[in-house]
This record gives sequence, structure tokens and C-alpha cells, in this order.
Amino acid sequence: MLITIKDDFNLFKICNSGQCFRCPTVNGYTRFIFRNHILYIKQLSDESYDISCTEELWNTIWLPYFDLTRSYKKIRRLTTKDTFMKKATREGLGIRILRQDPWEMVITFILSQRKSIPAIKKSVEALCTHFGSLVTTEHEIVYLFPTPEQLKDATDDILSECGLGYRLPYVKDAVEQALYNTIVTNEWYEFDDHTLFTMLKSIKGVGDKVANCIMLFGYNRIGRAPVDTWIEKIINTKYNGVDPFPSYGDVAGVMQQYAFYYSLQHKDEF
Repeated sequence: MLITIKDDFNLFKICNSGQCFRCPTVNGYTRFIFRNHILYIKQLSDESYDISCTEELWNTIWLPYFDLTRSYKKIRRLTTKDTFMKKATREGLGIRILRQDPWEMVITFILSQRKSIPAIKKSVEALCTHFGSLVTTEHEIVYLFPTPEQLKDATDDILSECGLGYRLPYVKDAVEQALYNTIVTNEWYEFDDHTLFTMLKSIKGVGDKVANCIMLFGYNRIGRAPVDTWIEKIINTKYNGVDPFPSYGDVAGVMQQYAFYYSLQHKDEF
């Protein structure tokens, strides 16, 4: 099916902005997974894309997933007085905040601590291959992200093979809590930011940065701006140690993504 996307949208930048770790290029298409839904999408021209799903699924699943009801062009205009962020938004033009599955984000960002992006991708893919459901598409064989039920009997040996390291007990604890419906329930979508942040930090292995990542990429709370080592370098080298992101209010997380992507492309500046 052919669709038109008029707002900022760049598949490569979305997939390489540190928020999604399972979106490879397959036969010329970029693949995305949301729970048990799989999308293949390919850009045909400036605003035209070929997608592998029905119009109904695009509107109900993937339109919200790509946050396409929000204008990122308008958000970028907020940087007029911020020289660095102006450069960062130009560099990151096309990035969007994905609305991903909160359970997947909990496990993924617990795993992400002190790991490079390639290492995160490897660990997440290993978890999916060992424990996730197998789906055969017209392009490939895909493993979905494992549910808590699929992870409940995972042994330490196999989890260790997935590169969990010191994060292994954190993942096991999250699985146990999810099985008892004490974390990431549907009710959590309704929490205000403060309550959600507090509840996420009650999960073992989830500190401020990871909680903010889960809120931003799992709950679409785009006012949250996680501070990792790269963002800390930006704050120190470009803003004399003063965090600029709170000044962007309810779109701070979008600005954080532009800045983070810029830092990955210009590491020599930091």
C-alpha cells in the first residue's frame, strides 16, 4: 500500500537515534516490530512510501507508533535562539519519537546500561531469538520480543549467553513482577509523569536515566529528556554545565533526541 507522509520522517535517522534496536533494512525495506505487528516500509520519493500493512493497521498501530499526528516541523522552530540546538535539529531532521511497547522498553533499557548501541542490539536480538515467538514474513523469519511468560523459565546460563552480564538479576526481577501484574500494567498509561517515573524507578536496575528512556520511548512522554554520557557531555561542553532541555518543556525529549543524534555524528566535538 502507498502512503504519504508530509512531516519530518527519515527512516535511517529514526533507526540510528538510540531509541529502537530492531529495525534493519531487509530487501530494501526498513522493518519495525510493535508487539506482534511487523511493518516493512520503503521510501519511494520525498513524501511517498510503500508499506506492508493494511490502511486500518496503518491508522490504528503505525500512525501512533511513529507519532505522526504531531508536527515535528513546528517543534524544530523552537530552536531559533539556541545555536547548538539549531545545528542539532538540522542534523537530526527526520527523527521521530517512536511509541514502543513499554514492556520491551523496560527490558531493553535495563540492558542498555554501560553498553554501546551495537552491543544493545546484539543482546536484544539474542533474547528474541532464544525466547520470542517465531514469525515467517514474505521477507524473512522474525522473532518477536519475548513476553514475561516466555521469559519466566529462562535459565541463568541462557540469559548470560544473551549478554546480560550484571543486569541478569534485574531482568529476572522485572519478569517476576510483570508475571504478577505489579509493573507496566495498562493502568500505567494513565499515570501522570511523576507517578509513572516513581513506579518505573521501583523496578530493580531502573534509575533516573532508564526511567526517563522508558517514559520517552515507551509511553510517548516527550517532555522527558534522559541524560546519558553523551547528553552530559553536551551539557558540559555546549552549555557550561547548565542543562538546556527543561527550557523546552513538553517537547524536551524531542530536543534530547536531536542532540543525542548530533553527538553520535560528531563525536570529535566532545
